[in-house]
Amino acid sequence: MEDTICAISTSKGVGAISIIRVSGSDAIEIVNKIFSGKDLTKVDSHTINYGHIEYKGEVIDEVLVSIMKGPKTFTTEDTVEINTHGGIAPTNKVLEILLEIGCRLAEPGEFTKRAFLNGRIDLLEAEAVMDMIDSKTEIQRKMATNQISGKTSSLINELRDDMVQIISNINVNIDYPEYDDVDIITNDVLLPKITKLKEKITKILEESKNGKLIKEGIKTSIIGRPNVGKSSLLNALLEEDKAIVTDIAGTTRDIVEGQISINGILLNIIDTAGIRNTEDMIEAIGVEKSLKTMEESDLVLFMLNNNEVITDDIKELISKIKDKEYLVLINKTDLESKLDLNSINIDKNRVVYLSIINNEGIDELKNKISEIFNISNITSTDPTYLNNARSISILNKCLDKVGEVEEAVKNNMPIDMIELDIKSIWEELGTINGSTYEEELLDEMFKRFCLGK
Repeated sequence: MEDTICAISTSKGVGAISIIRVSGSDAIEIVNKIFSGKDLTKVDSHTINYGHIEYKGEVIDEVLVSIMKGPKTFTTEDTVEINTHGGIAPTNKVLEILLEIGCRLAEPGEFTKRAFLNGRIDLLEAEAVMDMIDSKTEIQRKMATNQISGKTSSLINELRDDMVQIISNINVNIDYPEYDDVDIITNDVLLPKITKLKEKITKILEESKNGKLIKEGIKTSIIGRPNVGKSSLLNALLEEDKAIVTDIAGTTRDIVEGQISINGILLNIIDTAGIRNTEDMIEAIGVEKSLKTMEESDLVLFMLNNNEVITDDIKELISKIKDKEYLVLINKTDLESKLDLNSINIDKNRVVYLSIINNEGIDELKNKISEIFNISNITSTDPTYLNNARSISILNKCLDKVGEVEEAVKNNMPIDMIELDIKSIWEELGTINGSTYEEELLDEMFKRFCLGK
C-alpha cells in the first residue's frame, strides 16, 4: 500500500486516447518529473492540465494530465491520469518511463483493492465494478449500478444490525440484570426475532435467483435426435448461420454456442449433437457431451420432428428432463404429423409448434421462455440483488446456522450459548461485504479483475 502504482486503464489497441493511471503518495511528484507544462505539485485538485511528456530531452507525447488529490479519489490516494494519444507505442513508452522513475506496475484489480482497503467501498461494491465492466445488457448495468451505490450492501447491513440488537440485549441482560428499562431476553422473546431473521435471509436468497439470472443469463441446451432442426433453431434465434445445417445425420458432433437477449436477459444457447446410438467414436463423444450439457442447463429445449413417430428412446430422453425447466418444440409443422403427444408424459402448456423453414413459432418460443422465468417482472423492477456465487454461498450457510439457532431456542438452550452462535453468524455475514475478511480471499477475488482497474 506504500508503493505508488501505475497501469494502462484503457483497452489495448489503437484508439483516440489511452489513459495511464497512477495512484499513491508519490503519484503527483513522479508524474511531475516527466511533465512539461505547469508544476503539477502546485495545481488545484481535480483539474486537467495540458502539456507534454518529456524524458531525457525527448518529447514522448502531447498529453492531458488529470490531477486528483486524496482523499476525494477512487483509491482515496493522490491519483494522476495521463491521457495520451491512443497508439500502442506512445502508451507503452509512457508506462515504461513511469516504471523507470519510481512507480510499480499495478496488479490486476489493485486500484479497486486499494479503494476497498482504504474504506472507500465495501467488498460487494468492489465486485460490482467488474460487473459494470462486463455488463452486456441494460438490466445488468442497472444491477451493477445499484451494487456500486451500496443498495445491495444495505441488505446485509440491515441483517447485521438486527443481530447486533439481539446480541446487545442478551449481553445487557447477562451483565446488568438489575437494569429495569432493558427488555428481558428470554427464549420466548428471542424465538420470533430469530424466525424473522430467518425469513429475511430466505427472502434475500429467493430474490438472489433473479440476480444470478440477470448476471449469468439462462444456460439453454437444444436437445433432440439427429435432423430434428436443432442447428436450424440456433441459427434462427441468432439470426445468423452459425451452425452447419445439412440433411446428413450426425453433422453436429460438438456443441455450438450462441447468445441472444430476451427483454434484457441473456439466453446462452448451446446446440448439441443429435442423440442416438452410434458406432462413430467422435459422434459418440458428442452425444455424451450433449447429455452432460442437458444435465447442467437451466432450460432444455427438447425438439421433436412433427413427421416422425415417438420412439422408446425419445420417451427415455424426455424422462430425463421432467425435473428441469423445459419446453418441448415440435418442428416441421409444415409436414404431415405422425406424432402422438399423448404417448409421452409432458406438460402440454410447455409445447411450442415450429416451422423453422417458414420462420414460424420463434416469437412464441421467446414468449414462453420469458413466461417460464418471469423475465418481464424481473426486468421491470429495481434490480437490487446478490448475484455472485461467493455471497450467495455464504448467505446459504448463514441461513442453515440461523435454522440451528431457531431449533436451539425451541429446545430452551442457555441464552449465553445462543448468543455465541448469533455472534458467529454476524461475523460470517460480515465476510459478504468485507466487514470481516481474510487476505487470501482478497487476493483470490481481485486477481480476476482487469489491469488498470
